[in-house]
Amino acid sequence: MENFEFNDYNGDYENYSYENFTAEEVIDNSSKSCFNDVSCVTVVVVNVVIFLLGVSGNGIVIWISGLKMKRSVNTCWYLSLAISDFIFCTCLPFNIVNMATSAWPFGLVMCKFTSFIMFLNMFSSIFLLVIISVDRCVSVVFPVWAQNHRTVKAASVLVALAWIVSVALSVPSAITRDIKVHGDKTICHNNFGKVMLSHQTIAFSRFVCGFLIPFVIITLCYTIIVLKLKSSRMTKSSKPFKVMSALIVTFFVCWLPYHIFILLELNHHNHSIKILTAGLMVSGTLASANSFLNPILYVFMGNDFKQKFKNCLFSKIENAIGEDGRTTSRYLSRSSSVERKASTHI
Repeated sequence: MENFEFNDYNGDYENYSYENFTAEEVIDNSSKSCFNDVSCVTVVVVNVVIFLLGVSGNGIVIWISGLKMKRSVNTCWYLSLAISDFIFCTCLPFNIVNMATSAWPFGLVMCKFTSFIMFLNMFSSIFLLVIISVDRCVSVVFPVWAQNHRTVKAASVLVALAWIVSVALSVPSAITRDIKVHGDKTICHNNFGKVMLSHQTIAFSRFVCGFLIPFVIITLCYTIIVLKLKSSRMTKSSKPFKVMSALIVTFFVCWLPYHIFILLELNHHNHSIKILTAGLMVSGTLASANSFLNPILYVFMGNDFKQKFKNCLFSKIENAIGEDGRTTSRYLSRSSSVERKASTHI
């Protein structure tokens, strides 16, 4: 059998390697109809819901934070996250069609582009969460310095750098994507044989850069924040960090299963093809869900939810986002006052 990689469940997520299986096994998987499989239909429906909620929710956040609110460091963070999620959600229909038909009718360019967008969303989201965590940590540990240097311009530069690095790390996913005619279907798959890029190298680099290192940095930042708040006794509540904590936890819950199955797939001959295919399909959908959960967290994780619930949707989002900025500003002001009393050498 000719060696190739084929994806029968999602044109955007990492493919299962069929090069060690017989031609009959490959044909059997590619010829299955999604509409005859309850689990596949369920995943397709879930992705349709993710698309609808993701596009509408992130679109509203972009409109509110980008056009209706005064520019601030916090709105810069939220706007960038919403843009990343919105772009990803707009590409979901291509993958939904691919899941439903087990074929890719959209050509080589879209095959490469949709894969690139997925990893761009993954890297940009986690890098922005790292930046926000470091920003929160610096605001707590060095409040006076943060008061003087925490500016919209500086935030914009950091966001731009995060996007540039994300683009660079996402390029290999576009380079390795290719299309192949398999029977009467065109397949969007990973073709590592046409470029000098190792499947193992790409998978481990995504895990290390897109998950492991960010996880360590974010965990360290929030550990420092908790210890600082407890030692200073300046607040009895973690409400200023509730929204961002929820965003971070949600990101890792959504993305960890995906990375686990991608790493398992590297040693695919030791695992069941059905388990890996199902695991990658479900974990890929769970990763997609992160893009529509963020706007919900903006609204429902803010303080005084009951009062905001009575307001219109736009007002709730604006208040929830602005609330985080006001709380941080109040905390910085109080912290600055304490620091000035403690030392005259600032």
